[in-house]
Parts: sequence; C-alpha cells; structure tokens
Amino acid sequence: MQSNPLREGLDLERVPDPSCLVIFGASGDLTQRKLVPALYSLAHEGLLPEGQTIVGMARAEMTDDAFRAAMRDACEEHARTQPIDEAVWKDFARGLFYIQGDFGDAEAFQRLAARLEEFDTTRGTGGRRLYYLAVPPALFGTIAESLGRQGMVSDPEAGGPYTRVIIEKPFGHDLATARELNHIAVSTFRERQVFRIDHYLGKETVQNLLVLRFANGIFEPFWNRQYIDHVQFTVAESLGVEKRGGYFDQAGIARDIIQNHMLQLVSLVAMEPPAAFEADAVRDEKVKVLRALRPIERAVRGQYTAGAVLGEPATGYLEEEKIPAGSNTETYAAVEAYIDNWRWGGVPFYLRAGKRLPKRVTDISIHFRPAPHALFAELGVTTQPNVLAIRIQPDEGISLHFDSKVPGPTIRTTRVTMDFCYSTSFHVEPPEAYERLLLETMEGDATLFARRDEIETSWAWLDPLLQRWRDDPEAPAPYAAGTWGPDAADAMLAREGRTWRPL
Repeated sequence: MQSNPLREGLDLERVPDPSCLVIFGASGDLTQRKLVPALYSLAHEGLLPEGQTIVGMARAEMTDDAFRAAMRDACEEHARTQPIDEAVWKDFARGLFYIQGDFGDAEAFQRLAARLEEFDTTRGTGGRRLYYLAVPPALFGTIAESLGRQGMVSDPEAGGPYTRVIIEKPFGHDLATARELNHIAVSTFRERQVFRIDHYLGKETVQNLLVLRFANGIFEPFWNRQYIDHVQFTVAESLGVEKRGGYFDQAGIARDIIQNHMLQLVSLVAMEPPAAFEADAVRDEKVKVLRALRPIERAVRGQYTAGAVLGEPATGYLEEEKIPAGSNTETYAAVEAYIDNWRWGGVPFYLRAGKRLPKRVTDISIHFRPAPHALFAELGVTTQPNVLAIRIQPDEGISLHFDSKVPGPTIRTTRVTMDFCYSTSFHVEPPEAYERLLLETMEGDATLFARRDEIETSWAWLDPLLQRWRDDPEAPAPYAAGTWGPDAADAMLAREGRTWRPL
C-alpha cells in the first residue's frame, strides 16, 4: 500500500481496556449490518484490546458457535475491511458469545450475570460493562430494570469498574415520550453513564466540522452573520420506506431525520468555540444553539407519488407496503430556521430532508454574501457568491466554490472548485460511523453523543410544527419520486431571492 504522510501518527491511537459489550437485540438487523461488522473492523485496525468480549442476547435460540457463524456471514457482507483476515477473525471470534433469553426474564439475566463474571476472570474484562440496547424504545425500561434488579450496574460515583449503556434512536416520539425515556434511563444509570448514539456524529466529515472551524484561522473570522448570507442542510435519500412502512408512517421524515441528525449538524455548524475539547464543554455550546432556535414560522411538507429514481420506476408512498390509505405522513420536509443570537441573527438556516429524491446525499453548504461592490459589472461580468460545501455522504469531503478568470485577453469568469476528498487525500476509505462511536464509548468519551438536554430541547423546538401538521387536514404537497421535492420548498427560498444548491 502506498505510504501516506498525512496518516503518520495514527498508530498512536490509544487502545481501550478490555470490557464486556452486551448487545441486547443481537439477532436483529442493526447488529448484523452495523455493530458486529464495525467491531470486526476495529479489530482489524488493531484498535480492539486483547480480551474484548461481545455477548449477544436475544429471544432466538442460538449456540455460541451458531452466533459466530452468523456474525461471520454479517462481516463478510457488511464489514468495511475486506476480505476477512482469517487470523484477525480467529482472535475476534474467540470473544463472541450468545445468551438466549427474554428481556423480562430474571433467570436469563442471572445467566448473563454469571457469564459476565466468568469472563472477568477468563478474558480479563475486570468488571467493565457496556450495554448496547439495539431494541425498540418500548423495551428500554424492561432491560434497564432487569439490569438494576440483578445488580449489574455499577455506580460511577463509587469508583471501581465502569458501566455504560448505549441507546439507539429514536429518542422518543415527541417531547413527552423523550422525557419519559430519559427518566427511565437515569432511574437505573447516572446521566454520565448514558450514551445516546446518533450515527451521523460518527461520520468523519461531521467530526471534521469542529476541526475545520476551530483549528483553521482563515474560517472562524468569517463564520457569522456579517459574511454569511444563509446556510443549507440537505439529507436526501433515493430509497422509499422499504420494509419500514409501519414505523415510518408513525414517525415521518421530520421525526426520523430533522429532530436528530439535522439538528446535530446545525448545532455543530452554529456553535460557539467551546472552552475545551471535552464532552460537556462541546455539548454545552450545542445546547445553547438549540435553545436559541426561533419557533418555526415557515415549513413545507411533501409526500412522494409514483415516478422514477435512478432510471427505475418507483411507486407512490400510499402504495407502499403497510401504509394506510389516505395517510398524511410527510416523506419530505423543508424548514426555515433562525438562531436568535449575536453570531447568527437574521441568517436563515434551511433544512430539507426527503425520501425518493434523485440521489442519496447529505450536504451542508455555507453561502457567503456577495462582494460589496460589483467591480467587473461594467465589463458585463456577473459573479456569484462563494459557497463552502461540506459533503457528509457519500464521498466525504469539503469543497470551496469561487469565481476565477478564464485565460485569455478579456475579463471573463467561471466557477471553479477547490476540493478535498477523504478517500483520495488519505488513500483509505473513512471508517464507518459505528466504528468510531463504539470506540469512543469504550474509552468513555461522550463528546460525540447526545446529552439529555440536547434531546429534550430539540423536541421542544419541533413539537409545535408537528402539532400544526397534525391538526391540518390538508394533505402534504405531492412530488414525483425522482424529483427534488414539492414546488413549495423552492418557493420558500425564492421569496428571498435564493435557490437550493444543485447537488
């Protein structure tokens, strides 16, 4: 492999102490597609400690060997590092175990506790526990109570080995249910033990937002209302609801994407410099942004109809499996948001998310104000404002778009791009988000995880809009599958003389 000086020093990353990671819901899709493949990739990169132990627990009957075989198949299909390295897999598989049981069954948790204590001796895990709740939120309380009753949660204030719990989204259906879930979590665990995972925060370019802003002196002086005209956030999916129709129709795109992923991106783009690169210092600044969000005044909701995506015919939302007739659930949402503080006063933040759009892409674009004087206008030259584009997925990277003179004897300009791409600059594909987040959990670094007040503040901002849509009998605006959403979303920007950035 070609040597890359930009990767020098990466071998200095600290390997955490071995622990027992228990995955509740180990027979589910998340475990097979994301969690175990991510853990294997960490092992392949030498970032998992010797003795790291992974215990799957679910209702399905399975032996340790059957679980290992199923996880081998999952890694062959989904792991980033391919092909599977036999020596790495052999060591990794030694740490894979399975326990069958119902999450409310005290006897099953007794067997789990006994197995974990055995591993403390045989695999050197030293009482360190990570519990991953890869289950629907309705089961959070049952599992938390079972762990508490069996004495499987250590109090961090008392010292000794750590216990941490990882919770998957959705973090509630609204503000009331979010508060209820948070109450369940802190009834068994202390807040500092709870890691609410949002996989967007594990993406390399999302993490790079902080480095881009706070490690480069050329950007931060211009990162404010004096120089920035507006900011756009796009989370586009080419797929429909697939097999998640029942869940999605109860949620909608605003709950599924805007409340969590997009507001996390907004807070990172808009936050003030933290006092230190520490979990609470970073999250304190993110919460300040969320609390400064003005109540939503303008928003558009849409629902896809039949069309074509990437050259393939696509059915409309109401024809999808498990979608009730006449459903008003939005598959597209666009919101105009304002942050009422000194840095961002008057700068609109446009958020759009949708399904059955022309391509899968997540993009942030910072649109700067035009030059104060059109110096070349008398020569018939029209220039465009600068744009800093941050690609979250796919092809993670950052681009700066600006005007440049075309070679020749006359003054003519054209749009040019300075482009940075992770895969070409570092000669490797960026690690999967779950790889980074699982490693951060093992190390106890909560910087990339949502705190309780972040979750509740974001729901408090979005809830009134959802209530408005719930009370509105008018159906969402239709848009054909394979287009960029309803015309009303374009009109929302056009009223201020703006347009969505072409992707």
